[in-house]
Amino acid sequence: MEGFGSDLSSGSSGKMDTGTIMEQVKVQIAVANAQELLQRMTDKCFKKCIGKPGSTLDNSEQKCIAMCMDRYMDAWNTVSRAYNSRLQRERARI
Repeated sequence: MEGFGSDLSSGSSGKMDTGTIMEQVKVQIAVANAQELLQRMTDKCFKKCIGKPGSTLDNSEQKCIAMCMDRYMDAWNTVSRAYNSRLQRERARI
């Protein structure tokens, strides 16, 4: 597999740049978290709003999905802010 990991190396020595690797890992984690959020939100809102699946959504289903997703995102953001705030307080105590 030619070029595999070539974007992870720095300089001609071929050594891995730890900072670059960490940034790539952070990006991959963020993408995985976003995918999980979207999947959970889709599952929960589908179960809540769709009575019997069909080829289209009626107006009430569309409104329900939109409101459900808005509420889910608001709740997610509230929990995320609280979690990050608590992490910062805990780190400050150490």
